[in-house]
Amino acid sequence: MTNTKAQQLAADTKVVPPSLEKPKDSGFVTLTDKAEINWIHSIMLFGIPLISLFGIYTTPLQLNTFIFAVIMYFWTGLGITAGYHRLWSHRAYSARWIVRMLLCIGGAAAFEGSAKWWCRNHRAHHRYVDTNRDPYNAKNGFWYSHMGWMLVKQKANQIGFADISDLNRDPMILWQHKYYPFVSIFFGVVFPSIVAALWGDFWGGYFYAGTLRIVFVHHATFFVNSLAHSFGDKHFSDLHTSFDSVVTAVLTLGEGYHNFHHEFPQDYRNGIKFYHYDPTKWLISGLAKVGLVYNLKWIPDGEIEKARVQMQERFLNYEKAQVEFGKNYDNLPEMSMQEFQEKSKTECLVIINGIVHDVSSFVHDHPGGRQTLLNQVGTDATKLFEGDNEKLHKHSKEANKYMFAMRVASIKA
Repeated sequence: MTNTKAQQLAADTKVVPPSLEKPKDSGFVTLTDKAEINWIHSIMLFGIPLISLFGIYTTPLQLNTFIFAVIMYFWTGLGITAGYHRLWSHRAYSARWIVRMLLCIGGAAAFEGSAKWWCRNHRAHHRYVDTNRDPYNAKNGFWYSHMGWMLVKQKANQIGFADISDLNRDPMILWQHKYYPFVSIFFGVVFPSIVAALWGDFWGGYFYAGTLRIVFVHHATFFVNSLAHSFGDKHFSDLHTSFDSVVTAVLTLGEGYHNFHHEFPQDYRNGIKFYHYDPTKWLISGLAKVGLVYNLKWIPDGEIEKARVQMQERFLNYEKAQVEFGKNYDNLPEMSMQEFQEKSKTECLVIINGIVHDVSSFVHDHPGGRQTLLNQVGTDATKLFEGDNEKLHKHSKEANKYMFAMRVASIKA
């Protein structure tokens, strides 16, 4: 393959290493002249961490409260990842009423908006990923996609359309959306305070299992929009800013295998290998074994392998495009045999497969010795180079590629 062809192939297939595909950070938040601050979100995103810091300095952490806070973290975090994300946004599986209710309440207690609002944004994100119609476009920078997009009011005409007619027919989603402020405050703050009061730690429950836990869940799930679009490897596609990373997976309850997810969003898994850290997948598959969830969707191994191999091929094509193979055969000037013989009197030229090669730079480096190559100057050395019988050495593929850089002309037919 010639250099030109390799470069064209790389351009056609958009072969770009992940390191060149990472979005540039454009600041904490991108504001336009017409952007309005969303005061509710801003107060919540900065106020809750301040309340939590006050609690850490004023309220000792008890073991019972710590254990309960961890339980609350997983319940509310999974309410987002298993509920808002994989169940309602992508319909990757179906669930019984009790599971749906627990995930619905847990998601509300995470303080990330109603399921209807959250899923509408997420479906738009997948449909318009990395464009201006993507609500949390990663190309606007890490901090914008992490939380900056929530600090400004959304404009309906700027965000891409997403069909949520199925959610508008779901009584549980409509109930949660209507009463979201009450459900989120009660189960996110009041409930953990009351439970911790059972062992005499009301304020510990409020600060640790309530506000501080909300902060941890916030940034754990926010990382799906920011870190998962900025760091890791691309195993299945390089057409969007999403990466696979075990670090992100640990921080996001299993949502870190994001390159796979963006290529196969309908799969109930993010981590497809048994050793991939994906507690959301483990919860779903565990509930399936006892009949509480069903209709699990997953992509056949063959289709996944196709995407993986195609991605490897893209990288190989990119690597080929970086290698100097020599002049393109189609663009070589033509030379007659008479011209070749004349030029060979003053230049070290040989013919191989109808191509004139200038071997002057290689004469002293030839493995068979200087004179071996000089003996062929001015002749057609194709048979000697190709090895047409057992007595002649057949040159390697590397030797063929090395000769590409020595091309100077093609013999006129």
